[in-house]
Amino acid sequence: MDASEKSFNDREVLRTRAAIANGRGGFSLEDIEVAPPRLGEVLVEIRAAGICHTDHASLSWKRPLVMGHEGAGVVRSIGTGVTHVKPGDPVVLNWAIPCGECFQCGRGSAVLCERSRPAHVMEPSAGHAHAGGTLWKGRPVDRSFNLGTLSGFTLVQAAAVTSLGPGVPFASACIVGCGVMTGFGSAVNVARIQPGESVVVIGCGGVGLNVIQGARLAGAGRIIAVDRRESSRVTARRFGATDTLQVAENDRELRAVAAVVREMTGGRGADCAFEATSVPQLAFTPLLMIRDGGMALQVSGINDPVTVEMPWFMWNKTYVTPLYGGCVPGRDFPRIFEHYRRGELLLDELVTRSYPLEDLSEALEDMMTGRNAKGVILF
Repeated sequence: MDASEKSFNDREVLRTRAAIANGRGGFSLEDIEVAPPRLGEVLVEIRAAGICHTDHASLSWKRPLVMGHEGAGVVRSIGTGVTHVKPGDPVVLNWAIPCGECFQCGRGSAVLCERSRPAHVMEPSAGHAHAGGTLWKGRPVDRSFNLGTLSGFTLVQAAAVTSLGPGVPFASACIVGCGVMTGFGSAVNVARIQPGESVVVIGCGGVGLNVIQGARLAGAGRIIAVDRRESSRVTARRFGATDTLQVAENDRELRAVAAVVREMTGGRGADCAFEATSVPQLAFTPLLMIRDGGMALQVSGINDPVTVEMPWFMWNKTYVTPLYGGCVPGRDFPRIFEHYRRGELLLDELVTRSYPLEDLSEALEDMMTGRNAKGVILF
């Protein structure tokens, strides 16, 4: 992407094109100014940015911001104190940016970092320490999840950057930054699926397919994929599902599906079940699919008010809404890319279509209508 340098508070900055959400449901493509890195910062030239439902939601986050939170690219320059990457390195970004010092980071829960507060990025007052390095119309502007990857350049904290290494295309790497990590990590880090266990995955879009991949790599004995679309069920088998179930139009709570799941699992239910549809009325449905003492996980990030019958939790069932698959970037990203290099984990096949930034509206529409498992913006 073309960029021109100009003066900015005695620093030389880059002018680049970015998608700016207006906070009222829309966005526009605008010029922004990105400052060079200071202490503990990295300037990244974005080569590819994934699109997910959270990007669509960010259009309505009540203030302007640079969109995008899945990205991969090349290090343009580094600030003082940055030693793990250097200019020219290919990198992938993560939005769980650990400070490494707070209570949560100390106990290994980087996604819950109390300083960067990645789980609270929808709050206008939270977690935007680096907005001062990005200007839009002469004023500081927030970056989605402190990344803002739908931009030619982004200035991020060093802890947001992981070396990519050889053999992984940018378009495939960028989607690991959220969708792949969320699904894979929910299966491997949170549910901790054991060899031989039975798993149900409700919804076979981008996140659901990576739950399936994580379950397969963990050695699950039976992986039952549930989806209304035949094409999604076919894809689920390609990614590792052993069985697929179609949802009838009148089965709103998937009770009929749950009955079949129990039959397929010896009458007791699956060991783990995951909701990955983003449909509010299905938020608690995994509880119907699991055995007593099993685990239900809602991984699609539903924020709508929902209700549930308390008996669904009996007996000793666990219900979890895992954040970002329990991501620890330095641990999880390298092993995901190693699985990819070995041919054990599919990334290229997840990308249905790529677009230029100018076609972002079409990319969002294709995602919302289900035409894409995953769309990627290429710079």
